[in-house]
Order: sequence, then structure tokens, then C-alpha cells
Amino acid sequence: MLASQSQRGFNRGMELGQVEQYLAVLILLLAVVAVVGGMLGVHHLIAKRAHRTPVKDSAYECGLPAMTDDIPPVSVRYYRVAMLFILFDIEVVFLYAVAVVYKEMLLETPLTILIAILGFILVLGVGLAHAWRKKALQFVK
Repeated sequence: MLASQSQRGFNRGMELGQVEQYLAVLILLLAVVAVVGGMLGVHHLIAKRAHRTPVKDSAYECGLPAMTDDIPPVSVRYYRVAMLFILFDIEVVFLYAVAVVYKEMLLETPLTILIAILGFILVLGVGLAHAWRKKALQFVK
């Protein structure tokens, strides 16, 4: 009987400890909401009301009136080059992470890590060669 009562007291203390931990997060959340609301309220009180006109809403091109209203189309080649850049850029970041994480393992089994990294670079090289052969890296025809 005594053990079960002390166990219940321990659980109640544990629950209060968890609530106290989330209390700090709740206070921070309320502070953020108050600051953002205050900023928006002050902006609403202080800001001047703009008078919108078609001239003010038009695009600015070096002081000249805009030639056209539409946005010129962007070539699909641009997106392809951008995606390839992102792909290879992420792979370089991955190689850096491998070098950092496996620093201790390099001292123990350097050949295993070297073979894995060279295999990864080989796959990237094959992908780069394929993109080069298909002329995917050329932006201009």
C-alpha cells in the first residue's frame, strides 16, 4: 500500500515536471504572438494610406515605361541546368558530411571508406558524362 502511494506521488511529480517544461514553450509562443500583434498594430496606426494608381502599380524599367505587360518565357534549358547544379551541389555537401562523420573510421578502415566514396564519385561522374553527352549543360543552342 505504501509503495503504490509513493509511486502515485512520483508519477504526479513527473507530470508536473513535464508541464513545467512545456510552460516555457507556451510563454515563448505567447510572447511571439504578442510581439507580432504589436508590430502589426503599430504599423496599422502609423502607416500612411497609399493612393494606388496604374502608374504606381506598373513595372519600373530604368525610368522608362514598360514595353510589355507579360513576363517573357524562360527556356526549359535554364531549369534543366539549374536542376543539375542543385543535384551536383547537394552531392558535394553529402561528400563533406561523409568526410566529417567517418573521420574516426578513416583511421581504422581507410580502404573501405575510400572505395565507398570513389564508387559514389564514379556514379556522379557517369551522370555528369551522360548530361554532357546529351548537351544538357548547354544553356544556349
